[in-house]
Amino acid sequence: MTINVGGTHFLGAGSICRIAAAAVLLCAPLLTGGCTTSNTNNSAPTALTEGPKDTGSYPNLNIKPQVAAKQLSKEETAAKLGELKADQQAQLAKGGSAKTPASTTALNTLARTHGNDTLKQIEGKCDPALDPNCN
Repeated sequence: MTINVGGTHFLGAGSICRIAAAAVLLCAPLLTGGCTTSNTNNSAPTALTEGPKDTGSYPNLNIKPQVAAKQLSKEETAAKLGELKADQQAQLAKGGSAKTPASTTALNTLARTHGNDTLKQIEGKCDPALDPNCN
């Protein structure tokens, strides 16, 4: 007879409704809090609220657009290129020529030996031929 006294008290139909009502009451401020804002200005972009404007005419695509600056004529272009070539020749005459690239074999030899030579210097096993300040 005492089995029914402590039975399923929390799983009754009335208690489930009370639990649901309590959950709604506790969660309602959280749900409505996301809908409020402190910004009183209209937050929609003006382009979306105003929409396209009718100017009363279509753009005429046959009219050539205006240029931003005066274009160089062929004579002016040739004169500018002549000045640049003269400046280039003057620089080359002063000895400002670019260095000729090293041969491929010399670069390959350097690539093979550079790492080992550097490691010897770092480890203290320096070669006097590579470093005159070697002890």
